[in-house]
Amino acid sequence: MKNMPQFNKVSKELLQVMPYEYPSKNINVCIETEEFTCLCPWTGLPDYAYLIINYVPNKVVVELKSFKMYLQSYRMVGMVHESVVNSIMKDLSDILKPKDISIELKFKIRGGITTTVSANTSKKGTCKCRS
Repeated sequence: MKNMPQFNKVSKELLQVMPYEYPSKNINVCIETEEFTCLCPWTGLPDYAYLIINYVPNKVVVELKSFKMYLQSYRMVGMVHESVVNSIMKDLSDILKPKDISIELKFKIRGGITTTVSANTSKKGTCKCRS
């Protein structure tokens, strides 16, 4: 089927955009999900994370169903947390060319350790939807 994720590789080609009708207006688009999953590259065990993306659109916005399919393509891919954040940041930045973008992944506890990894293009720091 077309536009379905392949679960053994990240499928950035799934991402689609829609025109942003108000390019002169600086709005914040916040996308959140508790359903992000990838694999630990060493153990093959699943890593679960809460994902928060904030961006200020330029000329386009991400189409959410395509974004959901894109995120599902990470499900069986072994990646360290820092690589996941950078991969999502690169793919979204390439397709959206946003005025500003920040990404935060809050990985769930495993082995008694939680990890939060974030990336952003702003010199002011990462903006957040939740405290």
